[in-house]
Amino acid sequence: MIPTAFDYVAPPTVAEALSALAEHGDEAKVLAGGQSLLPILRMRLNAPEVVVDLGKIEELRGVREDGDAIVIGATTTYAEILAADLVRKHAAVLAAAVETVADPQIRHRGTIGGALVHADPAGDVGAPVLALDAELVITGAGGERTVAAADFFEDLFTTAVGDDELLTAIRIPKHTGWGAAYEKFVRVAHQWSIVAVGATVRVEGGTIAEVKIGLTNMGSTPLRASAVESALVGTPATDEAVRAVAASAAEGTNPPSDLNGGADYRRHLATVLTRRAVLAAAGG
Repeated sequence: MIPTAFDYVAPPTVAEALSALAEHGDEAKVLAGGQSLLPILRMRLNAPEVVVDLGKIEELRGVREDGDAIVIGATTTYAEILAADLVRKHAAVLAAAVETVADPQIRHRGTIGGALVHADPAGDVGAPVLALDAELVITGAGGERTVAAADFFEDLFTTAVGDDELLTAIRIPKHTGWGAAYEKFVRVAHQWSIVAVGATVRVEGGTIAEVKIGLTNMGSTPLRASAVESALVGTPATDEAVRAVAASAAEGTNPPSDLNGGADYRRHLATVLTRRAVLAAAGG
């Protein structure tokens, strides 16, 4: 299907992009990598008057070090994240998740910021960003504000980014030396996650000293398995010990039921994938 007609602008700066959004209000849509927006336009599920393309704004792209954190520009592609040593060294669970996204063609076009703002609960970057205690930098006419990942995802396809704002960067505290794993269950290659679990673990002397776990597609937003995290601290990094705690990974979740599986099936998957992810991250 062909999209309805729309105007197109590609401003070179964040300020000009914000001006375009202010001028057109809710009749404008932001284009980052286009992997989510373009199918929506083709199916005519949305018909904006103008598309604001962020692709020419260089300041929104790249990975840099900033003290005890790394900062990822919102239009940094998945491929650029995978190529960044800073991400693999200090936020390995994000790299592990991005490696599972679709195929190389999509990873060379899709952007981390576009995926986060689209906020599909089956998307693969929300859970690791949440588990890494990231902060999201949102820019509007009044300047920048920073929102914790725990407060960024508000509901299905809904985030803290306003219609007249842009997500401009993701700031991730360094998790240097932590093990990481992303366990994803799909029925066919390149599918959206039926369920996935991202874990980053710090082990001392064979015991789990710290652990952070993010759940994908177990509710209307990415979720943090906080109760499991707390229970795992001080636990031996063994299959038996981790299995016992991971059995409660689905508590407090509200997974969907669809053609890929019912809610109970997803709850079972969450326990299995949590055990696998934690053990893999711990080196077990």
